[in-house]
Amino acid sequence: MNGSGFIKGMFVTLRHFVNSYVDDVRYGFRKFSPQVDNFELRQGTQAEGVFTVQYPDEKVAVPERFRFVPFLVVNNFDHASDPGKDWCTSCGICAKVCPPQCIWIVRSEDPTTGRPVPEPEAFFIDIDICMNCGFCAEFCPFDAIKMDHDYELASFDRTNNHVFDKPKLSKEMRYWKSIAPTRAVEEMQVRGGWEHKDAQKAERRGGAVRGKPEAAAPATAAVAEDASKEAKREAVRARKAEAEAAPAPVAEATPAADGGSGAKPWTASHDENEKRKAAALARKAARAAKRGEG
Repeated sequence: MNGSGFIKGMFVTLRHFVNSYVDDVRYGFRKFSPQVDNFELRQGTQAEGVFTVQYPDEKVAVPERFRFVPFLVVNNFDHASDPGKDWCTSCGICAKVCPPQCIWIVRSEDPTTGRPVPEPEAFFIDIDICMNCGFCAEFCPFDAIKMDHDYELASFDRTNNHVFDKPKLSKEMRYWKSIAPTRAVEEMQVRGGWEHKDAQKAERRGGAVRGKPEAAAPATAAVAEDASKEAKREAVRARKAEAEAAPAPVAEATPAADGGSGAKPWTASHDENEKRKAAALARKAARAAKRGEG
């Protein structure tokens, strides 16, 4: 040892330094030629050396797992049955696991019944606070939130422009498939299809789709269910009425345990109660003695 590893590391650094200039010399003046796709050539897997990307005319291709500000996945706008349908169920898991707490969600409500609907009425992300950790996308049980590749989000007014609302965050499923095709296929295989989990369940059962009033169960089914409940209540009331109208059964007199006249303990005299107590203690002592012998 004694510094040999340090010396080897310095030689590796020196080799990369020299090769960077050798590659530039080998590349020559082709970098200035308009007939050559310099970006594709210099950004290839075999490229070496020091080179400059002419941003913003040229941009370095980001890897598929690159993550920036999250976005919400919705159905394609030309979807057959639910165009632009939100995948988000406003469960709030992403807001709970977010370390800087930059996500706010408002759940929708049915205007007629007032019951919550599993869809976000409003969804906000403050991109100035977001740390791009990806916890929201990792913990989402419905694959409804993903990390975007768009990193050019600077603006002159960050009070309003940097708080993204639901329309600004919503992007089609085909957009996610275009920026992360490998991951999209892997998630589809785990999910069992390209559609949302609720849509797949509804298709298998032939029932209602989440949050879609026109796809709700028929009214006849609800009427039949109410009628069944009312019939059960009527049957209970009828049994109650019969029990109240029936005469009370006459209790047969049972002989007392000590051979008495059958009087109840609470109607017997003090002497009779003492006799019963003494007899019970004697039986208890006999059982204890028998256990001891055994």
